[in-house]
Amino acid sequence: MAKYQTIEAAVRSEFGKGSARRARVAGQIPAVVYGVDVASNLHVTIDHRTFAALVRQEGVNAVLELDIEGQKQLTMIKHIDQNVLTFNIDHLDLLAIKRGEKVEVDVPVIVEGEPAPGTMWVQDADTIKVEADVLSIPEEFTVSIEGLELGAQITAADIKLEGDTTLVEDPETLIVNIVLPAVEEEETEEDEAAEEAAATE
Repeated sequence: MAKYQTIEAAVRSEFGKGSARRARVAGQIPAVVYGVDVASNLHVTIDHRTFAALVRQEGVNAVLELDIEGQKQLTMIKHIDQNVLTFNIDHLDLLAIKRGEKVEVDVPVIVEGEPAPGTMWVQDADTIKVEADVLSIPEEFTVSIEGLELGAQITAADIKLEGDTTLVEDPETLIVNIVLPAVEEEETEEDEAAEEAAATE
């Protein structure tokens, strides 16, 4: 991801639950910018609709440039606090970054394909941790399980990394395991007899 969006942000001077609630009602997200390039934690507000669209397009590891009343600051998403009922974003933590810097991020792993007939796949890890350039963070990794036989496994070490991205996750971390489907126990003759007796009572 070599490109990034610029989003306007306003410095937030009021704090507390009441202030945050008023900001959300006005369609703004209260946010905090952390990082070495920021003298102290910077409190801002960002337009909810604009930011939500960015996350839909770029994912939760998105890099964005904040235009804070004329001052530009490159950041990446650190944490999104989402309302469990409305799914609106209630609060946002951003990390101040600079070009050329490397960061550790958790990248989603997507499984595609179907294993051998008579088997099923179980995904043990949904993400893996990697180190990447802040402007080249992978959106996701895809692993194929097409035709894999019973007992086959895919670990973090099996995932192909592009460019100068390096694996931070334990290489032996299990990502996908090919197993037998769960089989329900068949009713025994005794079970059937007991059911019939109960039905006639």
